[in-house]
Amino acid sequence: MTIGWCFDNTYSRLPEAFKEDIKPVPVKKPELVVLNKNLAEKLNLNFSNLNDKEISELFAGNSLPPESNSIAQAYAGHQFGHFTMLGDGRAVLIGEHLSKKKDRYDIQFKGSGKTAFSRNGDGRAALGPMLREYLISEAMHNLGIPSTRSLAVVKTGEEVIRETSLQGAILTRVALSHVRVGTFQYIAARQKEDELKTLLNYVIDRHYPSIKNSQNKSIDLLKIILDKQIDLVVNWMRVGFIHGVMNTDNMSISCETIDYGPCAFMDVYDPKTVFSSIDQMGRYAYCNQPVITKWNLSRFAECLIPLIDKNQNKAVEMATEIINSFEKKYEEKWLNMMRDKLGLSGVDEKDKYLILDLLTWMHQEKMDYTNTFCHLMNFEVANKENFKKDDFENWKKRWQERLKIYNNTPEKYLKLMRSVNPLVIPRNHKVEEVLNEANNGNIEPFNKFLEVLNKPYLEQRDIINYQMPIYSNEKYQTFCGT
Repeated sequence: MTIGWCFDNTYSRLPEAFKEDIKPVPVKKPELVVLNKNLAEKLNLNFSNLNDKEISELFAGNSLPPESNSIAQAYAGHQFGHFTMLGDGRAVLIGEHLSKKKDRYDIQFKGSGKTAFSRNGDGRAALGPMLREYLISEAMHNLGIPSTRSLAVVKTGEEVIRETSLQGAILTRVALSHVRVGTFQYIAARQKEDELKTLLNYVIDRHYPSIKNSQNKSIDLLKIILDKQIDLVVNWMRVGFIHGVMNTDNMSISCETIDYGPCAFMDVYDPKTVFSSIDQMGRYAYCNQPVITKWNLSRFAECLIPLIDKNQNKAVEMATEIINSFEKKYEEKWLNMMRDKLGLSGVDEKDKYLILDLLTWMHQEKMDYTNTFCHLMNFEVANKENFKKDDFENWKKRWQERLKIYNNTPEKYLKLMRSVNPLVIPRNHKVEEVLNEANNGNIEPFNKFLEVLNKPYLEQRDIINYQMPIYSNEKYQTFCGT
């Protein structure tokens, strides 16, 4: 029985400017760490006839599947506001796999060696950051948030040198595609309109065929992506997720969460929460994520100007009108998301104040974001003495009065709340704990954590240990992992 690969590599057939043809650099001694059997099943791939050594060789890039066609993609990016020509400096896209339902997925190796875009990098990755991406991307998927996913992690048997010597690893990432805002920026910077048209038509054919016959494809694509990116970031805000590196090269045109470098989840509610060690100014703080989303979309709109209208002034005016619709749309979707978190039916003009008063109280009292909503759903949580304070009791009475209108019932509002408020998230201290164990050769805690994160909205036995925040004066920091 074959594995079931079915490659149809459309991106590699684009003009040379879009990519470099390159194979993964073979590694010394690949060793399988984790394989995502659920994802493999979704992709209609069957690895059961291979032994661990054969699977390791495959996911290290030492033996590529038939019909794969490996490339490194070219793209640019505004990194912390500064424009840079980039590209896959340590990743190789081995091809596009079609499932039996004809769904198309990029299969990419991350940490697979040097490419033409590596600049001064070694093209490799360390085990910890690759397992972090695996863990968090799978958690995001199970939280119902569009995300790239992880199929496998293998150790390379080689060391990578960062601040210290670390175990090397390769992650296999699965995405609807790896086309980014930065891809458009790269092609736009070349100032060849035919290439820009090629990219526009490619993205529409692959992701948004409903606008194929539109009178103005560029405008309609901008509208779609603005709406989908708002939905994505509202989802991040819902669960307290902080991406940490929202550069334009990390904004996917398929509108999936991509690149889990310095990401983390917020424990204590603070809108200015930043975890990334390189984000000194808080550009990508929790509260700034919608602002940066709009900024990134503005850079996307700039790329499309030559295709929107031959009259540049008219094109700018049309694009600006769409970008300026961001705030109103975001606020409406954010308010509806928060209504769901609080189990509120219908719309009341005072809802915004009810929501903001709760968030202000959480901030002042240093309350855990996830567990506050768990408490409102009648689950036992830590730090519960704060819920007995007068200011919270007063807010709770207002909330309970609001719950009664629009024929709402406890059964209805609890069902709604439990569908959007996770009981468990990848707590930062637990992530570090299981990654440390994995680095020391013990993958069991990692697998157990994955199992718990697989059902974030359901009550599970013996998960209190995964729900407890750690209150510490020591600032938690994340790193890019490059």
